[in-house]
Amino acid sequence: MEGPASQTDASSAADPFRRLTELNEIGIALSQERDLNRLLEKILLAAMKITHADGGTLYRRHQDSRDRLTFEIVRSDSLQLALGGTTGLKPGFAPIQLYEAGGRENLSTVVAYAVLRDRTVAIEDAYRDSSGFDFSGTKAFDQRTGYHSTSLLAVPMKDHQGEIIGVLQLINARDRADGRVVPFAPTEQRLVESLASQAAVALTNRLLILQLEQLFESLVKLINQAIDEKSPYTGGHCARVPVITMMLAEAVNRTERGPLAGWRMSEQDRYELEIAALLHDCGKITTPVHVVDKATKLQTIFDRIEVIETRFEIVKRDAEIRALRARAKAQTEEEIFAIDEEFHHFITHAEDDRRFLRACNVGGETMKTTDRDRVHAIAHRYQWRNAHGDKVELLSPDEVENLTIYSGTLNAAERRIINHHVEVSIKMLEALPWPRHLRRVPEFAGGHHERMDGKGYPRGLTRDQMSVQARIMGIADIFEALTAPDRPYKRGKTLAEALLILGQMKVNGHIDPDLFDIFIRERVYEQYAKAQMAPDLIDPVDLTLIPGYAGD
Repeated sequence: MEGPASQTDASSAADPFRRLTELNEIGIALSQERDLNRLLEKILLAAMKITHADGGTLYRRHQDSRDRLTFEIVRSDSLQLALGGTTGLKPGFAPIQLYEAGGRENLSTVVAYAVLRDRTVAIEDAYRDSSGFDFSGTKAFDQRTGYHSTSLLAVPMKDHQGEIIGVLQLINARDRADGRVVPFAPTEQRLVESLASQAAVALTNRLLILQLEQLFESLVKLINQAIDEKSPYTGGHCARVPVITMMLAEAVNRTERGPLAGWRMSEQDRYELEIAALLHDCGKITTPVHVVDKATKLQTIFDRIEVIETRFEIVKRDAEIRALRARAKAQTEEEIFAIDEEFHHFITHAEDDRRFLRACNVGGETMKTTDRDRVHAIAHRYQWRNAHGDKVELLSPDEVENLTIYSGTLNAAERRIINHHVEVSIKMLEALPWPRHLRRVPEFAGGHHERMDGKGYPRGLTRDQMSVQARIMGIADIFEALTAPDRPYKRGKTLAEALLILGQMKVNGHIDPDLFDIFIRERVYEQYAKAQMAPDLIDPVDLTLIPGYAGD
């Protein structure tokens, strides 16, 4: 007699201890879960486990709809029913309204009552209950499915501020010995109440983190929108660079050969890189618009080529006046003829020089030395009287400097201003208190203008001093700039042209050679072109012609 009794006592004592241990383990698991759907699923499944319930439903009370409860997770073991959570199948049931027409509290529904009265509701048998709850919906479900809902337990989930954010409803507790449906025991009710409290805190923390992430991402988009409003050219760039960045990063992540075969990204790594790509040019918010949008060499707040054209008209007018005065003094037809010949010769050359300067004003890949010399010659060849009556040369030193820009439309000072945006970006990003999983954003974003040979800016880093992510962004930034259709100073390169230039950059030590090979081998360029490039710029690509690429 004594032996069996002692064994029963030990078993009874061990069971609560085991279930408390399970509850602690569940609490730890809930606090570590990052995915919202999996978290909600784990909460309900844990409640079913510790009560040995056949089924259950988790309802949520959303901040923007506090007057109703929505079905989030629905489970039933005997019906093999699984909706919501990781299943991808939405429950599809109408929300439970907390208030009836006219604003009266809906106290006839168990889960609504649990919320409105902030108390746990335990029902031993829904078909024999005399407490006044309306179980018509439950009975209709039973009739459709052949189920028999008996015992119910509805527990409100309260966050750390005492706000009810959801309800756990469990159905049909089963006896652990023979599987009979039994009422939920008081000890199980307390365990579920404890679980609901832990679950509410875990859910609130997860929602708070999601809200902070959404707020942060909205701020990032706001910065890019501000840059976009300032200049549509940089705005398009800020949107497209992350696309190429993530395409190339995923290609590197799946590669199984070459020096980068072992490089892998987690979901946090992906998020960190995408944020860095979105913010890589945030410093351009401080760059003057007339520099960012400089479409021609003489453009400031307006294109000064028109001023130069006006001066040509003044020069031609003065020449005509001189010719007319000379004709008036001429004594012979031969003198008049010579004066007219000289005048027409002057006008012809002036018109030719005017057209030449207008062509020079358009930025290009390179400018010939002979053309630059001709600009200097034109500047000295013609003179005109300014508003003060002073005789001055046709072009000012500043105009000569801009018209002789070797490549593009920016002079040295303007290029320094543009380049300074990287330092501003780094300074802005390093000033932010990044969480641990985003701490490398400044480094990734700040390295996209560095070169593998150390000749880049702003810090002159070499390949070995840079992360793979920063090197990925370097290629993404260049390829977008080459193919961009919305630059004010040039048309976008075709796909083949862009790859030829990118290959030459590999040869010259500008970009990472291993990443370039993956970019070509995995056809990242093709993937991006189909998604982002205009059809007329997507031409056939002959990989054998690309410098620095040895092929598969």
